[in-house]
Amino acid sequence: MSSPKRRIETDVMKMLMSDYEVTLVNDSMQEFYVRFYGPDETPFAGGVWKIHVELPDQYPYKSPSIGFMNKIFHPNIDELSGSVCLDVINQTWSPMFDMINIFEVFLPQLLRYPNPNDPLNGEAAALLMRHPKDYDAKVKDYVQRFATKEAADAATDGKGEDEDDEDDEMSDIGSFSDNDEAVGRMEL
Repeated sequence: MSSPKRRIETDVMKMLMSDYEVTLVNDSMQEFYVRFYGPDETPFAGGVWKIHVELPDQYPYKSPSIGFMNKIFHPNIDELSGSVCLDVINQTWSPMFDMINIFEVFLPQLLRYPNPNDPLNGEAAALLMRHPKDYDAKVKDYVQRFATKEAADAATDGKGEDEDDEDDEMSDIGSFSDNDEAVGRMEL
């Protein structure tokens, strides 16, 4: 059995050598961003998200932490924190899975088949169950407004350079300082 450190290096190298755009944070193999595209034939198609990934020291025995940095409208993704409610990441994670599985299988499946019965975003879940066409329209609206390449790029730095952007609705993307983000998560 290999050490968790070697496994982290192996999985991150696989990601770096894949077609995914991966940006390491402070040259750390345990924290990075991945550019993720919405799956075709879904209302998320054409969207670009920056996904924040943190690997715990006990990885792969403990699941990674995954979060959307720019806004997404989905029943199982918290709109404010970007945290993801996905069994395979939260409860049923197995050391047999690796990072590529998350981006090639788990996240695309989550966007294709949302579970409104286990919501982190109650508004999205209710809309999906009661008015699926309106849900699709709102998802597409969020994709156009918040899931552009520019929004994804702005979402990574967290330094607040977008605060004086003339579009108020875009100004909260990537403008959280570390303290604001921590406070935002505690309020949930």
